Amino acid sequence: MSHHKTDHGLRAWCVLLALLGASVSECAGAQDSKFSPKSQQIPVPDCLNMRGQWEGGYTPCSAEDHQIWLQDITHWRDERRIRIGYNGARYDMPELSWTQSSFMQPQMMVQDRFFYDPVTGHYTVERYLEDLQKRYGGIDAVLIWPTYPNLGIDDRNQHDMIRCMPGGVAGVRAMIDEFHQHGVRVLFPMMMWDQGTHEPARSWPEEIAELMRQVGADGINGDTQDGVPLAFSLAADKLGHPLAFEPEGGPADEALAWNVMTWGQYQFPFTPLLDRYKWLEPRHMVNISDRWNRNKINDLQFAFFNGVGWESWENIWGIWNGITPRDGEATRRVALMERAIAAYLSSRDWEPMSPMLRYGVFASRWPLQGHTVWTIVNRNDYDVDGPQMQIAVSPGMRYFDLYHGLEIQAQQDPAAASILSFPIEAHGFGAILATDSEPDAKLRGLMAAMRPWSALPLGGYSSEWKVLNQQILPIASTRIAGSAPAGMIRIPAADFLFRTAGIEIEGFNDVGVDVQYAWEDSPRRFHEHPMHIASFYIDKFPVTNAEFKKFLDATHYHPRDDLNFLRDWKQGVFPLGWDRRPVTWVSIEDARAYAAWAGKRLPHEWEWQYAAQGIDGRLYPWGNQWNPLAVPQPDKSRTMRGPDPVDAHPQGASPFGVMDLVGNVWQWTEEFSDEHTRAGILRGGSYYQPQGSIWYFPQAYKLSEHGKLLLTSPSMDRSGALGFRLVRDAP
Repeated sequence: MSHHKTDHGLRAWCVLLALLGASVSECAGAQDSKFSPKSQQIPVPDCLNMRGQWEGGYTPCSAEDHQIWLQDITHWRDERRIRIGYNGARYDMPELSWTQSSFMQPQMMVQDRFFYDPVTGHYTVERYLEDLQKRYGGIDAVLIWPTYPNLGIDDRNQHDMIRCMPGGVAGVRAMIDEFHQHGVRVLFPMMMWDQGTHEPARSWPEEIAELMRQVGADGINGDTQDGVPLAFSLAADKLGHPLAFEPEGGPADEALAWNVMTWGQYQFPFTPLLDRYKWLEPRHMVNISDRWNRNKINDLQFAFFNGVGWESWENIWGIWNGITPRDGEATRRVALMERAIAAYLSSRDWEPMSPMLRYGVFASRWPLQGHTVWTIVNRNDYDVDGPQMQIAVSPGMRYFDLYHGLEIQAQQDPAAASILSFPIEAHGFGAILATDSEPDAKLRGLMAAMRPWSALPLGGYSSEWKVLNQQILPIASTRIAGSAPAGMIRIPAADFLFRTAGIEIEGFNDVGVDVQYAWEDSPRRFHEHPMHIASFYIDKFPVTNAEFKKFLDATHYHPRDDLNFLRDWKQGVFPLGWDRRPVTWVSIEDARAYAAWAGKRLPHEWEWQYAAQGIDGRLYPWGNQWNPLAVPQPDKSRTMRGPDPVDAHPQGASPFGVMDLVGNVWQWTEEFSDEHTRAGILRGGSYYQPQGSIWYFPQAYKLSEHGKLLLTSPSMDRSGALGFRLVRDAP
């Protein structure tokens, strides 16, 4: 019987819903429990929650309170397994056993500069892993993210984005092999919302299973999914390459049988809550994801209490939310302990909320083959020292403080119980081993490692979060042109109010979003700065296919990373009739090579905007109202038709007569970078508008907005909706 309705009332409610043809999911999930799960978390006894005196005051939980709660949630679990026909056979598969100790898993953008070096053209897996080892103790798996937020700038689908990674499929497989050599498993994302780009040749389950087999990946994260359907597991099994599936959202309980991992999208009250999926299946791995929070104490303490892991996510779509030194050190210690006691953390006899003696200190008890480990967290803002645990006397039992790396002696109290005393710092961690023998080699190694690390309290490390500053890549001046070069327009010097904003889908106006100009002290979404712009010449039209062909014929230019270079050309020739269309599938490096040959340069963003806008602040080159005749007809299909000729829309002219600025192809301008990410600023938007999802790369048709394309390598950065125009300095 639900605690919201009587049994009789619930039955009547279900009958009524059935007669009305409505959903009866509530009825199907209802069980006789006073502690039914709330989403992914199971509530704890109310006596664990502090109440003010005006609410009745605080009364500690009794042994009876604990047993009533434990019996209730155990009954719920047992019945729930029957209701869903649970079969945990997938957790017995040797190919997926790694998931049960995959505690630390970052989501890593492929654009992370610690992961790939575009100068040498090589993946730098070892450098990436060394950085994480140094800062927070290393990782067990990595979720490599090559898609959003760049996905949708053209018609490449999510699978194409993986194939476009440096080195193509062979390069990706070699990179994954290197992760495997370091004991790190690799996952990629799957976006079911990607229904607007080019359609896969096979069914989704078959397409994903085959691509993951080709590259040797270990698992899939189901982006925005509340469970990955069984068909995907079956497709992977059929190819002899089983995959671990990890949905972002909470799956139905039945789907736990084939979703062997999940993210944890938690609420974080003072008292830790129990993870629903871990309670149903102790071998299930949860990686808590709390990406935007700058303080990771809650993530780590709830993970340690539940015996699960953490999504150590710092590079969020190119926005750096770095782990503080204090949280990094806490992560190191939690990871060391969880890896060493991983077998205990899958115990079917797990006892959450194992009684403790001090307020605000919470523990889980993990028995295994006659030995027991407790994982303990102190949720208080202050240190707690002295007696912590009271346990039954057990002759010959020895106790070890795994966190501090030493053996401790139990003290007898008058009630003939053993009392264990040890310190646990504010917002800190503890772990106790009870054994009647010598700890095994793994636990001895853990204590030897923890002893020096724990000598310095976590409070001795800085908790200060710092924004990661960016730099703008300098653009060298050109030789002065005394008169307007052919095909260029002179833009007069002027005082200009440069006002623009990023269009990133996420991040709101948090510091660190978008870019940081030289006059700003941090990256932010909204920018405004008065400046004087010297006179310059700008191409009247974007560079065309015909013009780029002249460059190739004159220089025999061929980029080292040539994947996707001039992708819509065939054998060095652009399609018939495309001579006056803007050249696309060129990287920012390709554009710079052309510029050097032409004696020009890419424009600064404010130069591009001034040439498009003039000084009156208009929204579009032609005025303040959208004019569909000034731009190409939007392409909303799943396969791009190609851009319009650069001179096809004369109504799109700017006040200076510059053409084809908005709505045909995006145009390269500046490059920004910080320690971890490079990005190109794109202006003008494009004709291509994939449909069906808000998550595709957004358009920036207004002159007060810009796009930010995260940069990895030329192979990934090139796009069928991205070209360029150039400028030259004037006297």
